[in-house]
Amino acid sequence: MKKLTRLLAMLFAFALVAAACGADDAVTDAAGDVANAAEDVVDDAGDAVDDAMDDAGDAMDDADGAMDHGDFVFDLEGREITVAVENAYLPFNYIDAETGEPGGWDYAALDDICSRLNCTVKYETFDWDPMIQAISDGQFDLAADGITITDERAEIVDYSDGYINIDQRIMVAVGSEIDSVDALVASDCKVGTQTGTTNFDTAVATVGEDRVQAMDEFGFVVQSVIVGDICAAFIDETAGQGYVGENADKIQLVGDSLSSDQLGFIFPKGSDLVEPFNLAIAAMKEDGTMERLGKEFFTDAFTITYDDIG
Repeated sequence: MKKLTRLLAMLFAFALVAAACGADDAVTDAAGDVANAAEDVVDDAGDAVDDAMDDAGDAMDDADGAMDHGDFVFDLEGREITVAVENAYLPFNYIDAETGEPGGWDYAALDDICSRLNCTVKYETFDWDPMIQAISDGQFDLAADGITITDERAEIVDYSDGYINIDQRIMVAVGSEIDSVDALVASDCKVGTQTGTTNFDTAVATVGEDRVQAMDEFGFVVQSVIVGDICAAFIDETAGQGYVGENADKIQLVGDSLSSDQLGFIFPKGSDLVEPFNLAIAAMKEDGTMERLGKEFFTDAFTITYDDIG
């Protein structure tokens, strides 16, 4: 702009000098032409500035529009995602017996994920035992139920990145002489766990299949420990804490961790949701959301027990 101003000043000065020196009409006309040309330059410059201002305004409008639609790590454009949950596995998923409202880590995490991916979640209650095969068959978009990542399962489903590590523990009745895995192995009593879980695999590897009694639900397993039908249960620590809850006078977790397993969501093979979910999980780890959810659901801050969900 400064260069343009100097150019105009020089052009007008030239025109004045030519007129003052009594130049002939041709020179005067030339000076007039120069002045007209200068005016055209000014007009063009003004138009350019106006165009630039318009472009800047459009850019700001576009930015505002992007903000209005949310800062998504991946945009699924409002897509509905069907999710299989057991609704009977604390602290991951449950239905409150009094209010009928669902809750748990799975609900909180998946709602947060969809806020980052621009999707909506449709939760459907489904039994654990056929759940993995149902996902493999494409019956649901994904399943969330504290599912351990294993190579065997990965043959028929795709996993998200792991979101938490869970320890497996032994549950026994209060007053039991079994206080460690070594004591359990040395005994000859029956142990229990849920069908189709990694807890079942750990139990078989620890005491042998002939001593393992598999049941459809962990609730049955825990009750069998309480009444003495079996001497111990193999269970994830977080789920075990939920069962202990108000039954602390009847059951307890003993011994060291048997294994530390990483959990993830499962999808049908080749699902286009795996990458977006991994992006969302990474963002939740980076901004502290995963840590916050962990403190809310996997510590003493979580007080819901199986008595509360019927």
